[in-house]
Amino acid sequence: MKITGITVWIVPLTSHETYYMAGGKTCDTVDTVVVRIDTDSALVGWGEVCPIPHYLAAYANGVIPAIAEMVPVLIGSNPIGPEALMYKLDRHLIGHNYAKSAIDTALWDLTAKAANLPLYALLGGKQTDEIPLYHSITCINPHEMARMAKDAFDGGMRQFQAKLGADNDWQADVARLNLIREAVGDGPLVYGDWNNMGTQLDCTRTARAVSHLDVMLEAPCPTLAECAAVRSASGLSMKMDELAYDIGSLLQAHQLGIMDAVALKLSKFGGLSAMRRARDLCMHLGARMCIEDTWGSDITTAAVLHLAASTTPRNLLNTCDLSGYVAPRLDPTAPTRTNGHIAPPNGVGLGLTPNTDTLGQGAAHFDRGQHAENTNTRRLDHACK
Repeated sequence: MKITGITVWIVPLTSHETYYMAGGKTCDTVDTVVVRIDTDSALVGWGEVCPIPHYLAAYANGVIPAIAEMVPVLIGSNPIGPEALMYKLDRHLIGHNYAKSAIDTALWDLTAKAANLPLYALLGGKQTDEIPLYHSITCINPHEMARMAKDAFDGGMRQFQAKLGADNDWQADVARLNLIREAVGDGPLVYGDWNNMGTQLDCTRTARAVSHLDVMLEAPCPTLAECAAVRSASGLSMKMDELAYDIGSLLQAHQLGIMDAVALKLSKFGGLSAMRRARDLCMHLGARMCIEDTWGSDITTAAVLHLAASTTPRNLLNTCDLSGYVAPRLDPTAPTRTNGHIAPPNGVGLGLTPNTDTLGQGAAHFDRGQHAENTNTRRLDHACK
């Protein structure tokens, strides 16, 4: 089997509610990039990446130029066994993990389809059909956040991520955590997330003020050293996210004692190939894992569900049904949450097929080294700030 072409679409995804995060960042409508890899057989592979502007070193309009750089390696290559081809890509183009993640996902989709197996069978085998979800709550008025948590709790959710720091008011963050814990009662997991944008002082004051609660801190400060200082001052459990992006950062966070849990995100690591290696390391280190991505719709969600389903339940903390937070759905038949859990698709490969009407007109196509780009395709200029 050989790769014969790559087609790329750009689809605006709009959040069901505006997302407010630390550092004055908001997220409303962002572009997701959908990739299809064609072969000389009847099989195709699907990938997706939705880089949030101003959040990580990635942006949607950078994906197509990055793929153009990868074309000489991809076209004509055998897609079966993604890690071998990704190794060549990493040597050919340094960095650009976010663009590579869409390609890598499509290669895994193709490989699983060629084997006539669901993708989780190639990532370690299905270990659970009941993947726990967390519910993410935008950083707004503390009482409104508590209401949203209670609504999600009544719908079966038992894990809650509260965004903090959007108003630079540490006392408001204390109120957010107190009111959410009161709303959902004892037992459910509650954690406050600064997206690594808090100051050491404000995060420490917040953490000390809620140290009597059963809560976890997520990604409080911009550096691992500052995160370690907050952990030391409060004694609360800590979850890593933005600062965990490769094997070295995972080992360093573990050595500092600040990785009780960690978010492994598909586009940060560069796809399932690298993220599977990170998953296996975290299992060895004993960290609980949130297996997810920064943003996206059904293709990204399916990819992380397959990896989550093949992870030992003891090490799996949760995942996020990203496609449930945005519109449009790329495949309306893809899995949805039920009573706080979600199951992976059961079809071969990723187990889904994007709706071509939703995708619309392609933004670019590559074949045999030739590149044609549709310059009329709508591009959003950073609606996420």
